[in-house]
Amino acid sequence: MIIAHLSDLHLDEGPRAEDRVAAVMAWLGGLARPIDAVVVTGDIADHGAAAEYARAAELLKHPAPVLVCPGNHDDRAEFRTGLLNQPPSAEPIDFAREVGGVLFAMCDSTIPGSGAGFLADSTLAWLDETLAGGDGPAFVAFHHPPVEVGVPLVDGIRQTGEERLAAVLRRHPRVVALLAGHVHTGASTTFAGVPLRIAPGVVSQSLLPVEPGADRGWAEGGPLDYERPPSLLLHVLHDDGRVTSHHRVVG
Repeated sequence: MIIAHLSDLHLDEGPRAEDRVAAVMAWLGGLARPIDAVVVTGDIADHGAAAEYARAAELLKHPAPVLVCPGNHDDRAEFRTGLLNQPPSAEPIDFAREVGGVLFAMCDSTIPGSGAGFLADSTLAWLDETLAGGDGPAFVAFHHPPVEVGVPLVDGIRQTGEERLAAVLRRHPRVVALLAGHVHTGASTTFAGVPLRIAPGVVSQSLLPVEPGADRGWAEGGPLDYERPPSLLLHVLHDDGRVTSHHRVVG
């Protein structure tokens, strides 16, 4: 199985973000072998507006299943209406789908009105029950990583309450990897003994403190690089349960 992992599209009705998303989707469409799923880990819209989700629904069309979860820039009600064809609701957006015998549990780590992340008790209870429903390989996806990753911009608004998530994961060794976004840079680490793969931003790339420009203030564009081309991760799920992740830049 090959999974395309995108994050942080920040569609804002402007041409720049749209062109970058379109370029990534066109690149996926030109692969010699079709991918099996597209996972998008949040911040699909920049302002949570209905028009942004309408455009996202058009741009993200793909023959493979496209699985999405919200980020801190998204609006739950508009997200549900524009991307999931569901009635508007302010409740957490949690859903699961099985693709080719592999479970994808898409979790809502957002806190309405905040940039930080937290998995609600209801989300964790749903995740625990969902993972208990089988023993095949499973991916768990959310926007906010539950650990610090060395990028101060997002470490201050990461997912907290992570010990609760760790307890759920320890009960379900079927989880082969966690998929996240939010950081605007491709990164790989572990959490609770499970691989944690963070997709780079499609709209921009964040700078580590050691990189030139990382000390820029927000008036100067902040510690983000808008000139680097969009990129994504391709995850390969092997028969033995290992996940190999490849970082690809779309020129």
